[in-house]
Amino acid sequence: MNSGLHGTQEISLPGWIALAVILFTQSIWLFTDGQKRSAKYWFWGIWGLTTFPMPTILYLIFVRRIFKKKEN
Repeated sequence: MNSGLHGTQEISLPGWIALAVILFTQSIWLFTDGQKRSAKYWFWGIWGLTTFPMPTILYLIFVRRIFKKKEN
């Protein structure tokens, strides 16, 4: 069924299930890792439920500091 908007498609049930699994997995990882690092874990866990992959990317940059300078 076309809703009148160009470029929209319906998502199948397996697609919704895959999306839910991805978002819940991301959220649980952000929450538990944030707890270990004392980093506003509630914020990261809830944000992880909303989109993918931006919360994980920003978490790795700002909390895990994956781009920090190596000390000699």
